[in-house]
Amino acid sequence: MAVVENVSLDELKAGLADGSIILVDVREPNEFKEGHMPGAILNPLQSFKPADIPTAPEGKKVVLSCRAGGRSLKALEAAQAAGRSDIKAHYPGGMQAWIQAGEKVEL
Repeated sequence: MAVVENVSLDELKAGLADGSIILVDVREPNEFKEGHMPGAILNPLQSFKPADIPTAPEGKKVVLSCRAGGRSLKALEAAQAAGRSDIKAHYPGGMQAWIQAGEKVEL
């Protein structure tokens, strides 16, 4: 069973603002192009490669995100199964919660 840390909207916003979070969006490229959280890097679940996710330096953490939380959990499990014990956080609200909260979206 995967180790899962749920990151709140406030934690995500603070981590993006101060650079302590590396945000990985696991949605598909077409979804990412339609809009994504500022600073997110794309690693689609359909072709997910845990090795392509940067290792977080001391004091930083990797957070996975998707549309509503399901795919980011699957990607988190896949990353841990591939030996990435440093990847254990995800934003369960995903883009839906981000947009509903009125947060900025990059194109």
